[in-house]
Amino acid sequence: METILDIKNVSKIYQSGNHSLTVLDDINLSISKGDTVAITGPSGSGKTTLLGLCAGLDRSTTGSVTLNGTALDSLSEDQRAAVRNQYVGFIFQNFQLLPTLTALENVMVPLELRGSKNSRAQALDLLGKVGLADRAAHYPVQLSGGEQQRVSLARAFSNQPALLFADEPTGNLDAETSEKIIKLLFDLNTDAGTTLVIVTHDLDLAARTNRIIKIKGGQIIANESPTYV
Repeated sequence: METILDIKNVSKIYQSGNHSLTVLDDINLSISKGDTVAITGPSGSGKTTLLGLCAGLDRSTTGSVTLNGTALDSLSEDQRAAVRNQYVGFIFQNFQLLPTLTALENVMVPLELRGSKNSRAQALDLLGKVGLADRAAHYPVQLSGGEQQRVSLARAFSNQPALLFADEPTGNLDAETSEKIIKLLFDLNTDAGTTLVIVTHDLDLAARTNRIIKIKGGQIIANESPTYV
């Protein structure tokens, strides 16, 4: 299958005075279009740092990251932002909704950044798909945690991303709500044919993906198919 994300010899080292901290150490990883991948590991293992490098939110210290054929390492911050807006969707543990915008307006943001001429209609359709058509005019503070995450799901899929990154998408939700969000995430992902990369501590969530990447101490220690679904 065609590769959508290619990570070669990537390391991330932070410098503080005379001391250096290696968060990621010589990571090599290739993800194909349409794949679903979970990145797991203990806290501090480098999972979220790797996700940020994959999405072009930060630059690696060494190595290269190529996203959908575009080498991110040589791009400016604005150029990487343009690549993200064109190809990437995000879902965060703490939702990252803009508090001064309604649910509808939050979903419309990526569409308007892309210059979509019918962003309102598209956003309303997406809110309908996540079961929040009747909450479109509500602000984040007026929504439950599960509803906020559903808004973030709609926003993440609004620009029809080639690649969707989810960082602990159920981390702030109770078990029942988490199950609903997970089902919705995979249903939307199947419909859109998006490549999905999830950082999670939830082994049940990880087991629903095609591949599980285990990280410890900044290194990949396993790259395998789940043993159960």
